[in-house]
Amino acid sequence: MDVRDKVVLITGAARGLGFEYARTLGAAGARVVCGDVADCAAAVEAAGNGAIAVPLDVADVAACDAFAAAAMERFGRIDALINNAALYGSLRGGRFNQIAEEHWDAAMTVNVKGIWNCCKAVVPAMRQSGGGSIVNVASLAATYGMPYALHYTTSKAAVIGLTRGLARELGRDNIRVNAIAPSAVMTEGTREFLADKLDRALEVIRNGQSIARTLDPADLAGTVAWLISDGSRFVTGQTIAVDGGTVML
Repeated sequence: MDVRDKVVLITGAARGLGFEYARTLGAAGARVVCGDVADCAAAVEAAGNGAIAVPLDVADVAACDAFAAAAMERFGRIDALINNAALYGSLRGGRFNQIAEEHWDAAMTVNVKGIWNCCKAVVPAMRQSGGGSIVNVASLAATYGMPYALHYTTSKAAVIGLTRGLARELGRDNIRVNAIAPSAVMTEGTREFLADKLDRALEVIRNGQSIARTLDPADLAGTVAWLISDGSRFVTGQTIAVDGGTVML
């Protein structure tokens, strides 16, 4: 899983999973470009190794183009993109017919269109350098079918479809596109989304897993590192469940 000197762009890098990816990959020698609407200074410090931060709203096409351009200006190429940015903690759950239309639209814009925007921004540079790897962060919500959060669940199911279709389009360019589908991970977003239901919800989730403990961000980092490394050079179009054995495909 050698990622040394690979130029890796990470969206949603300011906290949670994105922060952990930046920290882990930077420690392994990758050149990390951190993007977020929030301040990424802590992620850049954690990543080290010449990491940079770029303000990024994935819903804004121009911002995504600037994100890719900053990486090219600083490092001269783009080897990998981790599409991690998503609305989650700020969403409000409830029965499907009680979800506000603006919350539905916001989830689709950030969680789906945001990935599309970022892929469009980086693919020309990947083609130029002969290939690359895109890792999209989906969710167990899509593969299991999480109720009472249909906006989030549907958006993450769309991520899986986007991953498969794009993998077929970009295979001839030696650009691999895969997704990971984690169970509930102990992040700020999970705490915010579940709120006062946190303990009970995590207990239910753990009881449905073969490995009965709550995931930590570090539990996903190895899978992501493998997917952007040459060790997975013949793997594309796949959604890898990192869920302690909840959904077995």
